[in-house]
Amino acid sequence: MAEPQRGTGTSRRGFLRAVGVTGGAGAMFATMGALGLAPTAAYAAEKEAPFTAPRRGDFTLQGRGGKPAKVVVIGGGVAGLTSAYELGKAGYDCTVLEARDRVGGRNFTVRGGDAVTDLNGVTQKVTFSRDQYMNCGPARLAQWMVTLDYCRELGVPVEVFTNTNASALIYNESTGMKAPVAYRTAKADVYGYVSELLAKATNAGALDAELTADDKERLLTFLSSYGSLGSGYQYTGTEHRGFSVDPGAAGTPGTELGDVPSLSAVFASNVGRTFSFEFGYDQAMLMFQPVGGMDAIPMAFAKAIGPHKILTGAAVTDVRNTSDGVEVTYTRNGTTKVLHADYCIATLAPWILARTPHNLGSAVQTALQAVRPSQASKIGLEYKSRWWETDFKIMGGITETDMDLDHIWYPSYGHLGERGTIIGYYNTGAHSDTYSALAPAQRLERAIAQGVKIHGDKYRSELAAWYSHQWKLAPHIEAAWHSVPGGPDAPAFAPLNQAQGNVYFAGDYLSYLDAWQAGAISSARKVVTELHQRVLTS
Repeated sequence: MAEPQRGTGTSRRGFLRAVGVTGGAGAMFATMGALGLAPTAAYAAEKEAPFTAPRRGDFTLQGRGGKPAKVVVIGGGVAGLTSAYELGKAGYDCTVLEARDRVGGRNFTVRGGDAVTDLNGVTQKVTFSRDQYMNCGPARLAQWMVTLDYCRELGVPVEVFTNTNASALIYNESTGMKAPVAYRTAKADVYGYVSELLAKATNAGALDAELTADDKERLLTFLSSYGSLGSGYQYTGTEHRGFSVDPGAAGTPGTELGDVPSLSAVFASNVGRTFSFEFGYDQAMLMFQPVGGMDAIPMAFAKAIGPHKILTGAAVTDVRNTSDGVEVTYTRNGTTKVLHADYCIATLAPWILARTPHNLGSAVQTALQAVRPSQASKIGLEYKSRWWETDFKIMGGITETDMDLDHIWYPSYGHLGERGTIIGYYNTGAHSDTYSALAPAQRLERAIAQGVKIHGDKYRSELAAWYSHQWKLAPHIEAAWHSVPGGPDAPAFAPLNQAQGNVYFAGDYLSYLDAWQAGAISSARKVVTELHQRVLTS
């Protein structure tokens, strides 16, 4: 889940709201056009040009008879793989140096038989059964993201990822909830009571200064439907809340859930605190995942690039601009080597590069150090049966809680099968740090003890295998995503948005899609375009 990039000063939204208040809708629309937020006459000319992949023929068209340049890519994550893949289309001689034993970076999927050693020296052996896996990093793809274009291009099959589910649960222990409530029930109650309040305010004339008579009539019609209001615009509960006995054959009309809580109780439970999540542009359904695990994407990239061009277990120890190119020093299998190239694209974590000797200058070092790590963690819990499907009728989706689990994810694959793997916590920030301080067995016990409060004893008794992943402890990565004060276009990061001699920088932190593979891809394609144009004109 991506962190929003926050700038300083007045937000565009707040500014536009002020313009609308003082100048009306016409002024606001004109201002939106000037800010590039609404169609204008110059829209088509101003919008970003589509990416054109480098081609071998480009050199012929430019009258260049020589070979394409040699490029060393530091980091075999999605940004690095995209860079090498796209440059390879034009015949660039690319070498990818990846410090870990596999490509993908934070696109990291574990399966049975894997062994993962953390920075603290603790090794976990993964014992998931066949066809079970855990996406430790990215696990979902929005349908508008460029990542799906590469899945199509590289032949990676995808399936629906269930990001929201009316049958998933909400459990806010701190508010005094005694039992979890289904999303559909919570939404029906919150939307019902909010609609009732707004309808009453409208009828009482509280909005007369804002609405015409026709506006009021249309609003009341909308609220009656949206909130399922009865006579007198009262919310008393409807089938939208769900059934205690589902409708069936003749004689079984079903039994709607009763005991509608009061307005005060609904608001006190704070069940509506995560409703806006599904409206996020990067979180709205439909969403997708690669079949068999997210690492199908880096595996497909690596195959297309050519495994012989990717050196895993190669930790970079020095980066140097030279008079005619770059020198990158790395260690692999106990041996230190120096790789000479015309250009370098550095895609490793900025805090890792900041600790790596280089001659890229103090401005680059300051910019790298200004990017701060943000943390997230997950635990995968494989169960001997898919009890959440049989007992709770939950087929994928996410349960929200205010406990330090944060989120519980149900698998979006293997439905109706025998086994399944739940993400028992997906937590961030301080909650993630809490679990990072624990031994793996302690993380498991803490997660299980809280999960039992939501799902009962099967959360413990049906457990078959597990693995916990703390990005804070991941070697050569050390974080889940980034904190980039002011966003990637802030002046502090200008040195990283342009070539420093023969060295370029790419990664999701240099995009407005931090923590998404699409951000890494878009940043890489920007650098590929700039480097290719430089080579063509040099």
